[in-house]
Amino acid sequence: MRRLTYGMNLSLDGYIAAPGDDLGWSVPSDELFQWWSDRVGATGLALYGRRLWETMSAHWPTADQQPGATPAHIEYARRWRDMPKVVFSSTTSTVDWNARLVTGDAVTEITRLKTEDGGPMDVAGATLAAAAMRAGLIDEYAIVTHPVLLGGGTPFFTALDDWVDLTLVETRTFPDGVVLTRYETRH
Repeated sequence: MRRLTYGMNLSLDGYIAAPGDDLGWSVPSDELFQWWSDRVGATGLALYGRRLWETMSAHWPTADQQPGATPAHIEYARRWRDMPKVVFSSTTSTVDWNARLVTGDAVTEITRLKTEDGGPMDVAGATLAAAAMRAGLIDEYAIVTHPVLLGGGTPFFTALDDWVDLTLVETRTFPDGVVLTRYETRH
């Protein structure tokens, strides 16, 4: 079984985006950016919801060709393009950059993908992750908490029918008071 991880930048009050999808509060330090880049490099398959896919695919395919692109951004852009991706959307008609589109039921497809051989999977995007969370498909949560209160926006967690017991497997502090906590789901 492939492992499925849900990891995002998160405000201290639990949001992954401020109102209006503002992400300006989550600009990573060089060290945190490298950690995210290494995750992309180790991901066997990334699962994207439509909104996050649109954000990522609007920037990363050509980010390495932009004036002033740093070596770290060049590396991330290459890793992002090379990483296999599945985009879940009923409104998008085409995807590219090593991605395939799924228009059917996300939970059914994620369940099937978990049974395949291959490297670890990451789920990205609050709506898609919420469906996987409610279905009990997430094996690990990688929470990168920034010391900011947003007061509203897109929440990291969704409402659940049952508790999910977790085991802490890692903590790490990054510059600017950012803290990584990784938890595995206890099945």
